[in-house]
Amino acid sequence: MIKVGDIAPEFCLLDGDKQKIHLGAFRGNWVVLYFYPKDNTSGCTREAVDFTKNFEALKNLGAEVLGVSLDSLANHKKFAEKHGLRVTLLSDLDHKVMEAYGVWAPKKIYGREGYGVIRSTFLIDPAGRIAHLWRPVKVKGHVDEVIKTLKELAKSKTTAIEPREH
Repeated sequence: MIKVGDIAPEFCLLDGDKQKIHLGAFRGNWVVLYFYPKDNTSGCTREAVDFTKNFEALKNLGAEVLGVSLDSLANHKKFAEKHGLRVTLLSDLDHKVMEAYGVWAPKKIYGREGYGVIRSTFLIDPAGRIAHLWRPVKVKGHVDEVIKTLKELAKSKTTAIEPREH
């Protein structure tokens, strides 16, 4: 199980525009990496919309926001367009990245046991380490918590790595 201080597992996933997104490309910036169950469901939509509403505040704090689910690239594209999302949505169809982050786990889905995504968020510092994590996530007020934590950690953390634009 990943914990605060661990190096964030590297990955390369495709976004809705079929662009390869490598976690390592964001070194030097904060990354808000959130895992969610499914596009266009009420909780997942609210979470993505909340991150989008706070996109500029997060950007001003030097953070990139990446959302990961099992949905296809086409679903991500439709989801983003329908709700005007500004966050980068990544597709993890084989749930390998979810497994690496420990968010692909047994759970009850509609009364049946099975595997699924545990809604989780990882705050990754500019050096590529897990600075904070939320697991499981309650959507209401979550983005505010992320921003508050990021502000506190960014103030206290000094790094020799300079942020760069993407």
